[in-house]
Amino acid sequence: MSEFPPRRFWLLALLSAAAGAIVSACKTAPTPAVPSTPSEPAGPPAVTGPATGSPQSSSATTARAYRQSGAKHIYGLHGDRIYKGRMPPLLYAIGVLNVEINQAGAVTRLDWMRAPRHAPEVVAEIERMIRNAAPFPAPVRLGKVVYTDTWLWHKSGKFQLDTLTEGQD
Repeated sequence: MSEFPPRRFWLLALLSAAAGAIVSACKTAPTPAVPSTPSEPAGPPAVTGPATGSPQSSSATTARAYRQSGAKHIYGLHGDRIYKGRMPPLLYAIGVLNVEINQAGAVTRLDWMRAPRHAPEVVAEIERMIRNAAPFPAPVRLGKVVYTDTWLWHKSGKFQLDTLTEGQD
């Protein structure tokens, strides 16, 4: 008898690990929260963005809360690029990106935590979209913020952000 387990064992272990990773990455779509009162502080009128018409400030107190502001800002500017409905089970690319926003809403740094290396055109397109979306809502309570979002990219070139996803089949 050999001291190493048979190939079948390693194949099953690899397949089990892959299945576990896929299942853990899946989640149900979040239910949208409808604020009953405006969350913006009273003061001088806010500057509006070019395409969204939304105020260019966020009263988020954590990076996780700011992620909603960033995702809504990107969706507002790229509504024609948003994949409508639930994403299919196999996606062309998935990327996880940290975005640093300064107190004025400018993008100061992009840092890939998980870049889709097999699709460099997607990496370039996401970076271009984020830089062109500036200024982002200013994180007035945070000063500056680094938030993380996951980009779910379909082969058609349309996408969803994990923060606002409608789920995946």
